[in-house]
Amino acid sequence: MAVKIPDLCAAVPYYGGQPTAAEAEKIKTPILAQYASLDTRVNEGWPAFEAILKKNKVEHTAYFYEGVNHGFHNNTTPRYDEKAATLSWTRTIDFFKEKLKK
Repeated sequence: MAVKIPDLCAAVPYYGGQPTAAEAEKIKTPILAQYASLDTRVNEGWPAFEAILKKNKVEHTAYFYEGVNHGFHNNTTPRYDEKAATLSWTRTIDFFKEKLKK
């Protein structure tokens, strides 16, 4: 959404693949990224994405939850991790409360 909606106030992607470099160049939205440490396929894209965010001075924070897999926040899968899910959700809500103030 941060790529498609330029005036988005905040974005919190959960363990998803990063946008292409060309798409990432369009982002102006503050980002809080939530990643599973064991999800090496997705995590491989983070350094290049972060480099673009830094270059463009886009506010961002990424958390890598240790010992969990892709889908750790989905309580309908065996990969669900209650501790990581709860912490990530708390961080998400706090981030939105901060960024979405009127």
